[in-house]
Amino acid sequence: TTDAKADPADLQKMLSAAVDKSFNMCTVDGDTSTNDSIFLLANGASGVEIKTEEDKKAMADLVLAICTDMARRVASDGEGATHLIEVEAYGLPTEHDARLVAKSIAGSMLFKAAVFGRDANWGRILCAIGYTPGDFSIDKVSVRIASKAGEVFVCENAAYHPFSEDEAYAVLGEHDILVKVDMGTGEASGKAWGCDLTYDYVKINGDYRT
Repeated sequence: TTDAKADPADLQKMLSAAVDKSFNMCTVDGDTSTNDSIFLLANGASGVEIKTEEDKKAMADLVLAICTDMARRVASDGEGATHLIEVEAYGLPTEHDARLVAKSIAGSMLFKAAVFGRDANWGRILCAIGYTPGDFSIDKVSVRIASKAGEVFVCENAAYHPFSEDEAYAVLGEHDILVKVDMGTGEASGKAWGCDLTYDYVKINGDYRT
């Protein structure tokens, strides 16, 4: 909601663009409720008009920032989650490819389980890249996993890069985990957000009754 005064068509354009890069890049378990909705409501009470192209750009940036923050919180608050996983895929031919790769990794059940077990299982990351639709090569892919505790370089040119298991275990002990994937085949990038897969996820959803 906002008390700014703006044209509904402009607001719809801003919201659609923001949702595409935020909520649509957020995944907990791949299921999406038919009731999932987002609205941007403006009552104009402040009298501040969003009229110039500069104003629209500033407003659009704010809408994107707010949607991104909320999408991250949704992923972080997934059922039974103990980690927020942010995947940054770059070095791809198109933004579309980059976003597909990022979301594929963030949604991989095997990788989500690995994060819960604090295992830097780069093979599961490459597996998720491998089944992502798109025309790109994985020959140059490199993977780094980072958090407040540091960063480990786990994969180079689609193969094992020597790293310390103890360091990786410490990095994966933090709540916020960043997975950086460089495909080395272009200039485009994309981000996605997910969470780990825990015992509690099964318990919460197994105990649930309609």
